[in-house]
Amino acid sequence: MKRPFFLYLLFLLHLFLGLGAIYGGGMLALEPDGSLLGMDTEWLGDVPFNTYLIPGFFLFTLIGFLPLLTFVGLLLKPEWEWADTFNIYANKHWAWTYSLYSGIIVIIWITIQQVLTQYFWLQPVMTFTGLLIVIFTLTPQVIKNFEIYEH
Repeated sequence: MKRPFFLYLLFLLHLFLGLGAIYGGGMLALEPDGSLLGMDTEWLGDVPFNTYLIPGFFLFTLIGFLPLLTFVGLLLKPEWEWADTFNIYANKHWAWTYSLYSGIIVIIWITIQQVLTQYFWLQPVMTFTGLLIVIFTLTPQVIKNFEIYEH
């Protein structure tokens, strides 16, 4: 089956999101005061943390690792039972579901960030990235590409 155009865009978006978050989350884990990224702990605003260690961990795992795992799944469609454990759509490959998860998680992450912290120019970019991931994942061509047919 020929891959749909929007799937190629999903590849790019997941790579962009995942690599950026792995980098950012890693830098925050290495220096939880945010100094490696030119950030100040005063920017944390109303969050219940006084360093970037916990947010950096979540950034690294949920916004970084998950989209990269999803990228591999979208590209190769491996049959990994452990990954299928969190798939709530029995008739879709787990990578399709994880793509939805990735888009929704980044939208929620950035929304919470905007409410609790100081505005940063990257926030709308990441919200838009999450929105595009959800939209492209829900296109009929991409849905059809990841349907599982029981024989």
